[in-house]
Amino acid sequence: MSTDPSRWFDAGVNLFSAQFDQDRSHIVSQAQAAGVSELLLISSDLAETQLNLQFCTEHPGCFFTAGVHPHQADNVSTDWLQQLELLLQQPEVVAVGECGLDYNRMFSAKQQQLRVFSAQLSLAKQHAKAVYLHERDAFADQIDLLQAHQINHGIAHCFTGDVAQLRAYLDLGLYIGITGWLCDERRGTDLQQALKFVPLDRLVLETDAPYLLPRNLTDKPKNRRNEPAFLPAIGAKVAALLQLDMAVVASASRANSLKLFRITADA
Repeated sequence: MSTDPSRWFDAGVNLFSAQFDQDRSHIVSQAQAAGVSELLLISSDLAETQLNLQFCTEHPGCFFTAGVHPHQADNVSTDWLQQLELLLQQPEVVAVGECGLDYNRMFSAKQQQLRVFSAQLSLAKQHAKAVYLHERDAFADQIDLLQAHQINHGIAHCFTGDVAQLRAYLDLGLYIGITGWLCDERRGTDLQQALKFVPLDRLVLETDAPYLLPRNLTDKPKNRRNEPAFLPAIGAKVAALLQLDMAVVASASRANSLKLFRITADA
Protein backbone atom coordinates (compact mmCIF):
# COMPACT_ATOMS: atom_id res chain seq x y z
CA MET A 1 0.00 0.00 0.00
CA SER A 2 1.20 3.46 -0.88
CA THR A 3 2.01 6.27 1.52
CA ASP A 4 1.94 8.74 -1.38
CA PRO A 5 -0.30 11.60 -0.20
CA SER A 6 -1.80 11.95 -3.66
CA ARG A 7 -3.39 8.49 -3.55
CA TRP A 8 -7.00 8.42 -2.34
CA PHE A 9 -9.85 5.86 -2.27
CA ASP A 10 -13.39 7.17 -2.74
CA ALA A 11 -15.51 4.63 -0.84
CA GLY A 12 -18.88 5.89 -2.07
CA VAL A 13 -19.91 6.94 -5.58
CA ASN A 14 -23.43 6.77 -7.05
CA LEU A 15 -22.04 6.60 -10.57
CA PHE A 16 -25.29 5.51 -12.20
CA SER A 17 -27.12 8.58 -11.00
CA ALA A 18 -28.73 10.32 -13.99
CA GLN A 19 -26.45 13.27 -13.22
CA PHE A 20 -23.55 11.26 -14.64
CA ASP A 21 -25.31 9.96 -17.76
CA GLN A 22 -23.35 12.19 -20.15
CA ASP A 23 -19.82 11.77 -18.81
CA ARG A 24 -19.53 8.63 -16.68
CA SER A 25 -16.12 7.44 -17.91
CA HIS A 26 -14.78 11.00 -17.88
CA ILE A 27 -15.72 11.28 -14.20
CA VAL A 28 -13.46 8.32 -13.44
CA SER A 29 -10.63 9.79 -15.49
CA GLN A 30 -10.99 13.12 -13.69
CA ALA A 31 -10.88 11.34 -10.34
CA GLN A 32 -7.70 9.49 -11.26
CA ALA A 33 -6.11 12.75 -12.41
CA ALA A 34 -6.91 14.17 -8.95
CA GLY A 35 -5.16 11.26 -7.26
CA VAL A 36 -8.29 9.22 -6.49
CA SER A 37 -6.99 5.87 -7.67
CA GLU A 38 -9.84 3.62 -6.52
CA LEU A 39 -13.61 4.13 -6.55
CA LEU A 40 -16.33 2.08 -4.87
CA LEU A 41 -19.61 2.28 -6.79
CA ILE A 42 -22.74 2.01 -4.65
CA SER A 43 -25.69 -0.15 -5.70
CA SER A 44 -29.22 0.60 -4.54
CA ASP A 45 -30.92 -2.39 -6.18
CA LEU A 46 -30.04 -5.40 -8.28
CA ALA A 47 -30.56 -3.59 -11.59
CA GLU A 48 -28.01 -0.95 -10.57
CA THR A 49 -25.73 -3.72 -9.33
CA GLN A 50 -25.69 -5.17 -12.85
CA LEU A 51 -24.83 -1.74 -14.30
CA ASN A 52 -21.99 -1.35 -11.81
CA LEU A 53 -20.74 -4.85 -12.63
CA GLN A 54 -20.51 -4.07 -16.33
CA PHE A 55 -18.79 -0.74 -15.68
CA CYS A 56 -16.24 -2.16 -13.26
CA THR A 57 -15.20 -4.95 -15.60
CA GLU A 58 -14.23 -2.23 -18.09
CA HIS A 59 -12.60 0.24 -15.68
CA PRO A 60 -9.64 -0.88 -13.54
CA GLY A 61 -9.62 0.56 -10.05
CA CYS A 62 -13.41 0.49 -9.80
CA PHE A 63 -15.20 -1.86 -7.40
CA PHE A 64 -18.83 -2.07 -6.33
CA THR A 65 -21.38 -3.12 -3.77
CA ALA A 66 -24.24 -5.52 -4.47
CA GLY A 67 -27.52 -5.23 -2.62
CA VAL A 68 -30.82 -3.51 -1.96
CA HIS A 69 -31.29 -0.09 -0.35
CA PRO A 70 -34.13 0.14 2.21
CA HIS A 71 -35.99 2.51 -0.14
CA GLN A 72 -36.17 -0.38 -2.64
CA ALA A 73 -37.15 -3.12 -0.19
CA ASP A 74 -40.78 -3.18 -1.31
CA ASN A 75 -39.71 -3.72 -4.92
CA VAL A 76 -37.66 -6.92 -4.65
CA SER A 77 -38.57 -9.88 -6.84
CA THR A 78 -39.40 -13.32 -5.50
CA ASP A 79 -35.94 -14.62 -6.41
CA TRP A 80 -33.93 -11.53 -5.42
CA LEU A 81 -31.86 -13.38 -2.83
CA GLN A 82 -30.76 -16.00 -5.35
CA GLN A 83 -29.84 -13.23 -7.80
CA LEU A 84 -27.86 -11.42 -5.12
CA GLU A 85 -26.02 -14.56 -4.13
CA LEU A 86 -24.86 -15.03 -7.73
CA LEU A 87 -23.68 -11.43 -7.89
CA LEU A 88 -21.66 -11.85 -4.71
CA GLN A 89 -19.49 -14.35 -6.55
CA GLN A 90 -18.15 -11.61 -8.85
CA PRO A 91 -14.61 -10.60 -7.83
CA GLU A 92 -15.33 -6.87 -8.14
CA VAL A 93 -18.11 -7.11 -5.52
CA VAL A 94 -16.50 -6.11 -2.24
CA ALA A 95 -19.52 -5.40 -0.02
CA VAL A 96 -23.21 -6.16 0.47
CA GLY A 97 -25.40 -3.09 0.19
CA GLU A 98 -26.22 -0.33 0.27
CA CYS A 99 -28.43 -1.96 2.88
CA GLY A 100 -30.01 -0.90 6.14
CA LEU A 101 -33.08 0.86 7.48
CA ASP A 102 -34.67 4.21 6.68
CA TYR A 103 -37.66 5.30 8.74
CA ASN A 104 -37.40 8.93 7.64
CA ARG A 105 -39.14 8.77 4.29
CA MET A 106 -40.61 5.26 4.54
CA PHE A 107 -40.48 4.48 0.83
CA SER A 108 -40.80 0.83 1.87
CA ALA A 109 -42.82 -0.71 4.69
CA LYS A 110 -40.97 -1.13 7.98
CA GLN A 111 -41.42 -4.90 8.25
CA GLN A 112 -40.25 -5.41 4.67
CA GLN A 113 -37.20 -3.22 5.31
CA LEU A 114 -36.36 -5.38 8.32
CA ARG A 115 -36.76 -8.61 6.32
CA VAL A 116 -34.66 -7.43 3.38
CA PHE A 117 -31.95 -6.01 5.64
CA SER A 118 -31.78 -9.15 7.77
CA ALA A 119 -31.50 -11.38 4.70
CA GLN A 120 -28.60 -9.29 3.38
CA LEU A 121 -26.79 -9.44 6.72
CA SER A 122 -27.06 -13.23 6.63
CA LEU A 123 -25.61 -13.32 3.11
CA ALA A 124 -22.78 -10.98 4.08
CA LYS A 125 -21.79 -13.29 6.94
CA GLN A 126 -22.09 -16.36 4.73
CA HIS A 127 -19.87 -14.88 2.01
CA ALA A 128 -17.48 -13.00 4.34
CA LYS A 129 -18.29 -9.67 2.72
CA ALA A 130 -18.32 -6.25 4.32
CA VAL A 131 -21.75 -4.71 4.92
CA TYR A 132 -22.29 -1.25 3.44
CA LEU A 133 -24.76 0.35 5.81
CA HIS A 134 -27.43 3.02 5.40
CA GLU A 135 -29.44 4.28 8.38
CA ARG A 136 -31.82 7.15 8.93
CA ASP A 137 -34.10 7.59 11.94
CA ALA A 138 -33.80 3.84 12.64
CA PHE A 139 -30.67 3.54 14.74
CA ALA A 140 -32.02 1.31 17.54
CA ASP A 141 -33.42 -1.30 15.15
CA GLN A 142 -30.28 -1.11 13.02
CA ILE A 143 -27.95 -1.81 15.92
CA ASP A 144 -30.22 -4.59 17.21
CA LEU A 145 -30.05 -6.41 13.87
CA LEU A 146 -26.31 -5.90 13.49
CA GLN A 147 -25.78 -7.37 16.95
CA ALA A 148 -28.19 -10.24 16.32
CA HIS A 149 -26.26 -11.20 13.17
CA GLN A 150 -22.91 -10.65 14.92
CA ILE A 151 -21.79 -8.21 12.23
CA ASN A 152 -18.23 -7.00 12.77
CA HIS A 153 -17.10 -6.29 9.21
CA GLY A 154 -18.48 -3.27 7.42
CA ILE A 155 -18.91 0.48 7.20
CA ALA A 156 -21.41 3.04 8.46
CA HIS A 157 -21.81 4.79 5.10
CA CYS A 158 -22.21 8.57 5.15
CA PHE A 159 -22.17 8.72 8.93
CA THR A 160 -23.89 11.85 10.27
CA GLY A 161 -24.77 10.70 13.79
CA ASP A 162 -23.67 11.72 17.25
CA VAL A 163 -20.85 10.43 19.45
CA ALA A 164 -23.01 7.76 21.12
CA GLN A 165 -24.01 6.31 17.74
CA LEU A 166 -20.43 6.49 16.55
CA ARG A 167 -19.23 4.51 19.54
CA ALA A 168 -21.90 1.87 18.99
CA TYR A 169 -20.64 1.27 15.45
CA LEU A 170 -17.02 1.31 16.57
CA ASP A 171 -17.81 -1.21 19.32
CA LEU A 172 -19.04 -3.61 16.63
CA GLY A 173 -15.73 -3.24 14.81
CA LEU A 174 -17.09 -1.17 11.92
CA TYR A 175 -15.43 1.57 9.90
CA ILE A 176 -16.87 5.08 9.66
CA GLY A 177 -17.58 6.71 6.30
CA ILE A 178 -17.04 10.47 6.27
CA THR A 179 -18.47 12.61 3.46
CA GLY A 180 -18.72 16.28 2.55
CA TRP A 181 -21.35 16.59 5.28
CA LEU A 182 -18.31 17.30 7.44
CA CYS A 183 -17.59 20.44 5.40
CA ASP A 184 -21.03 21.97 6.00
CA GLU A 185 -20.82 24.76 8.56
CA ARG A 186 -24.63 24.81 8.87
CA ARG A 187 -25.45 21.19 9.68
CA GLY A 188 -22.11 19.42 10.05
CA THR A 189 -21.20 20.58 13.57
CA ASP A 190 -22.28 17.34 15.31
CA LEU A 191 -20.21 15.31 12.86
CA GLN A 192 -17.24 17.62 13.34
CA GLN A 193 -17.40 16.87 17.07
CA ALA A 194 -17.86 13.14 16.53
CA LEU A 195 -14.90 12.99 14.13
CA LYS A 196 -12.54 13.56 17.06
CA PHE A 197 -13.58 10.15 18.42
CA VAL A 198 -12.95 8.24 15.17
CA PRO A 199 -9.71 6.23 15.44
CA LEU A 200 -7.44 6.93 12.50
CA ASP A 201 -7.45 3.22 11.60
CA ARG A 202 -11.27 3.22 11.22
CA LEU A 203 -11.57 6.38 9.10
CA VAL A 204 -12.86 5.98 5.53
CA LEU A 205 -13.52 8.87 3.14
CA GLU A 206 -16.27 8.97 0.52
CA THR A 207 -17.89 11.63 -1.65
CA ASP A 208 -21.36 10.06 -2.03
CA ALA A 209 -21.21 11.78 -5.42
CA PRO A 210 -23.18 13.37 -7.01
CA TYR A 211 -24.59 14.39 -3.62
CA LEU A 212 -23.07 16.35 -0.71
CA LEU A 213 -20.78 18.72 -2.61
CA PRO A 214 -18.11 19.84 -0.11
CA ARG A 215 -18.80 23.44 0.86
CA ASN A 216 -15.10 24.11 1.42
CA LEU A 217 -14.31 23.81 -2.31
CA THR A 218 -12.73 27.05 -3.49
CA ASP A 219 -13.97 26.59 -7.06
CA LYS A 220 -17.46 25.08 -6.86
CA PRO A 221 -18.97 23.71 -10.10
CA LYS A 222 -21.91 25.68 -11.43
CA ASN A 223 -24.06 22.55 -11.62
CA ARG A 224 -23.45 21.84 -7.89
CA ARG A 225 -22.66 18.23 -8.76
CA ASN A 226 -20.25 16.44 -6.48
CA GLU A 227 -17.56 14.26 -8.09
CA PRO A 228 -14.97 11.75 -6.87
CA ALA A 229 -12.25 14.23 -7.92
CA PHE A 230 -13.37 16.42 -5.00
CA LEU A 231 -12.52 13.80 -2.36
CA PRO A 232 -9.29 15.60 -1.35
CA ALA A 233 -11.41 18.56 -0.19
CA ILE A 234 -13.01 16.28 2.40
CA GLY A 235 -9.56 15.03 3.32
CA ALA A 236 -8.42 18.62 3.82
CA LYS A 237 -11.29 19.26 6.26
CA VAL A 238 -10.47 16.08 8.19
CA ALA A 239 -6.82 17.08 8.34
CA ALA A 240 -7.68 20.54 9.63
CA LEU A 241 -10.08 19.30 12.31
CA LEU A 242 -7.74 16.57 13.54
CA GLN A 243 -4.61 18.69 13.13
CA LEU A 244 -3.00 16.11 10.88
CA ASP A 245 -0.99 16.39 7.70
CA MET A 246 -2.97 15.75 4.52
CA ALA A 247 -0.51 12.98 3.64
CA VAL A 248 -1.44 11.13 6.83
CA VAL A 249 -5.18 11.40 6.12
CA ALA A 250 -4.74 10.27 2.51
CA SER A 251 -2.57 7.31 3.42
CA ALA A 252 -4.67 6.14 6.37
CA SER A 253 -8.08 6.47 4.73
CA ARG A 254 -6.93 4.66 1.58
CA ALA A 255 -5.23 1.89 3.55
CA ASN A 256 -8.37 1.46 5.67
CA SER A 257 -10.57 1.18 2.58
CA LEU A 258 -8.31 -1.41 0.99
CA LYS A 259 -8.30 -3.42 4.21
CA LEU A 260 -12.05 -3.09 4.80
CA PHE A 261 -12.98 -4.22 1.30
CA ARG A 262 -10.12 -6.76 1.08
CA ILE A 263 -8.71 -5.24 -2.07
CA THR A 264 -5.15 -5.82 -3.18
CA ALA A 265 -4.01 -2.68 -4.96
CA ASP A 266 -0.80 -1.49 -6.51
CA ALA A 267 1.36 0.71 -4.32
